[in-house]
Amino acid sequence: MTARLDTLEAIERACWRELAAAVHDRAHDWRVLALATVDEGRADARSVILRDVDETARSLVFYADRRSPKIGQIERQPLATMLGWSRTLSWQVRLRVTLQAEDSGLEVSSRWARVKLSPSVGDYLAALPPGTPVAHHRPERGSREHFAVVTATVAEIDWLELHPEGHRRARFGPEGSAWLTP
Repeated sequence: MTARLDTLEAIERACWRELAAAVHDRAHDWRVLALATVDEGRADARSVILRDVDETARSLVFYADRRSPKIGQIERQPLATMLGWSRTLSWQVRLRVTLQAEDSGLEVSSRWARVKLSPSVGDYLAALPPGTPVAHHRPERGSREHFAVVTATVAEIDWLELHPEGHRRARFGPEGSAWLTP
């Protein structure tokens, strides 16, 4: 984007357009987002890969190993924050989300059918859960049962633009849109 957007409506549309572009463009700055959940009263952050965006449903999708700590955190506290920084746009998006993890059903099966043909299939077939210490490389494989689809329903977008002509910030949520002090 070369032209600076002037209206809240245009900025919100652009945020969703850029998130959707990140799904298909491996070089997009927002393809990898930070996800912060709560673990026993402490923040726990990690990177996730954006796999799908549905602006109408206001949702984002990423995948996870069902055995990973983040799934238990999501089940105990589904409210989370996702964060992206685009160096190209000089934009930060902070997304307040509600997470839901699923490991069965038609949607999970159809997504697994695509994942099992990709190099990332090994991430979900590992014999040991993510973060488990290993003494040596273990070639054993697990099964699809470890694959989970996580949907993040976006309640609010907090957008920040860093710009030489002045920084700007806005919020888009259920109460409407508003300009904020950066």
